[in-house]
Amino acid sequence: MLYDWIKALHVISVIAWMAGMFYLPRLYVYHVDAAKGSVQSETFKVMERRLLRAIIDPAMSASWIFGLTLAWLGDHWLQPWFMAKFALVLAMSGLHGFYARWRRQFAEDANTHSAKFYRVMNEVPTLLMVGIVILVIVKPF
Repeated sequence: MLYDWIKALHVISVIAWMAGMFYLPRLYVYHVDAAKGSVQSETFKVMERRLLRAIIDPAMSASWIFGLTLAWLGDHWLQPWFMAKFALVLAMSGLHGFYARWRRQFAEDANTHSAKFYRVMNEVPTLLMVGIVILVIVKPF
């Protein structure tokens, strides 16, 4: 019963994390076109900070806590599907770190990337998520 509750909390936190990871780079796409110092740019800065700090960061932390708890309770550590999933989750966490760095650059009006760059980076969490879900559900190896 405890395992099922932890799994439910893990899924909820992952959904929140992914929602934020899909939305934040989309905000960056629009922020690129806003003039520095404009009302629109300042609004994007607030939206990006709140999304990252109030939703994405806590959801990632909860995903890790509940996920590692599930791995421990289910003794999944040495299963090949789990090791591959773990590598993809590490990659997602690294991407999260890049998103945070880019948010700071926008906050300092120091963005150096184009809207096209952020459009491409908006697709990366989708690809990682697809791999993670297939590994967890199908367990191909």
